[in-house]
Amino acid sequence: MNSEFSLETTKTPLRITFTGGGTDLMDYYRAHGPGAVVSATINKYIYITVTKNFYSDEIRVSYSKNEDKLKSVEEIEHPTVRESLKLLGIKSGIQIVSIGEIPSRGTGLGSSSSFLVGLLYALHAWLGESVTQEQLAREAFHIEREVLKEEGGKQDQYIAAYGGLRLMEFNSDESVSMKPIILRNDKRELLHSSLIMFFTGRERDSTTIHKEQAKRIDDKLEVYNQMREIAYKTYEALAKCDIEELGRLMDINWQLKKQLAEGISDPLIDSYYEKAIKAGALGGKIMGAGGGGFLLFVAPQETHKDIASSLQLRQEPFRLDPLGSRI
Repeated sequence: MNSEFSLETTKTPLRITFTGGGTDLMDYYRAHGPGAVVSATINKYIYITVTKNFYSDEIRVSYSKNEDKLKSVEEIEHPTVRESLKLLGIKSGIQIVSIGEIPSRGTGLGSSSSFLVGLLYALHAWLGESVTQEQLAREAFHIEREVLKEEGGKQDQYIAAYGGLRLMEFNSDESVSMKPIILRNDKRELLHSSLIMFFTGRERDSTTIHKEQAKRIDDKLEVYNQMREIAYKTYEALAKCDIEELGRLMDINWQLKKQLAEGISDPLIDSYYEKAIKAGALGGKIMGAGGGGFLLFVAPQETHKDIASSLQLRQEPFRLDPLGSRI
């Protein structure tokens, strides 16, 4: 960073997960790896802007609240902002502003990790440093899981950094394999037209669910192993753009996922799912850890109106985004 005024803005996508979520938890892949997850970034974004503060001895951070006139990094309340500045050695003289298209926590679309990946990218750029996708993902994972000890898996940091439609494998040695699924334009359009997503109206804290999952991994090991195998089959189904098989696999994955911990589903979420299936959906799942947020379904386009009518929930149109975080 030079002394002249400079401003860097990153645009980082949120993500949907098709199958395998949960096998990216450290307690699973470190002991029983690899974990395997199929996810995709979508055209819903978090924007982070970083620029110089007029007062060189102050920090300003603006997100859902404003933190202004801070004299020390340690005064920052936002944990990932605080730890990002500490990691990169930034002490003061900075402003950070974030804007999200979807609420930043509790929706199951990986927004907290997208925020962090975008923040790290903006900070590196502001400092005049080049950074790889792998480095961004590793740094974000380090801050969330190793420094802050926040509960959760490893997929969100990697898909936010790399972007696209991918099978991710999480190995016991902490290496990650990112396998893209490349679709011709007509197949991509078929996939787009076969996905429909709704907001349940409930935001939730995933911490409790993730803690219970981590405690019960050994008891549910066979379920996790099955979910991993489903992720590999999902990779094959998506490569062929076999929509019926994708729906079938997602349905099996959802029935398995509900067994992992209390709170992943409940009677209301189950009722939404059953209504969607009766209206023509082939399969689906709650996004993220569960308990609320967004419901994603695989369904022939001609059934979408019936599904929307049966659920009476806010529909959230989206498309897949082939890119990860960018300047």
